[in-house]
Amino acid sequence: MNLLEQIKDNKIPKHIAIIMDGNGRWAKKQGMARIFGHRNALTSVREAVIGASEVGTKAVTLYAFSTENWNRPKLEVDALMTLLTQSLKKEVPEFQKNGVKVNAIGRLTDLPKNAYQTLNNVIDATKNNTKITLTFSLSYGSREEITNCVKKIAEQVTQGSLAIEAIDETTIQQHLYTYNLPDVDLMIRTSGEQRISNYLLWQIAYAELYFTNTLWPDFRREDLYKAIYEYQNRERRFGKTSEQLEGEHEQTI
Repeated sequence: MNLLEQIKDNKIPKHIAIIMDGNGRWAKKQGMARIFGHRNALTSVREAVIGASEVGTKAVTLYAFSTENWNRPKLEVDALMTLLTQSLKKEVPEFQKNGVKVNAIGRLTDLPKNAYQTLNNVIDATKNNTKITLTFSLSYGSREEITNCVKKIAEQVTQGSLAIEAIDETTIQQHLYTYNLPDVDLMIRTSGEQRISNYLLWQIAYAELYFTNTLWPDFRREDLYKAIYEYQNRERRFGKTSEQLEGEHEQTI
């Protein structure tokens, strides 16, 4: 029995977030410039999205470019933005074929004009697709997102349209970039690094974290299945005890 056949239909993560790490190290191992690692990472994106769609996951969110990444050498940043623009245009037929709805979060207006326009065009072209939502996190930082959220809520309180007493978790969720996405169930990070790197800090509150030594350009569908299989074999208690969960399970049988 292959790994895909071992994945349980009733415990599919609704939302998978991926920190795509290791492109530079992969390129260095090949004796190439860093940008070649990013170019070869496109196959991994396709594999992850198609694999997630096959098992029934409804949302995949990729950490494509952080707010801190603007501090990289200008040559690399420019090359990344050009690659983003070219790749989005190229992938539209595949998005349509596979029912992929493209979404983006972050300070998108920071992107170069051409990249920003291309991104919006692709989002518009795929807006009616319903099989899976692919979100690119671009010029994204979770602390910046939460700060922006607090400012928006504070403005509503100042204007008198929102009472302080009415602020709850739902209020915060509605003001995050991911307001239209479910919370993350499974967070994957490649390349052996074991940290969150300022990514979706609110959204991963109860996510299962999965770290793999595989460098992102080498990541394939089987690697995704391994992560999902491990996710399904963990006990997600959400603050409860194992005994409580067993009792709830018995009541549903």
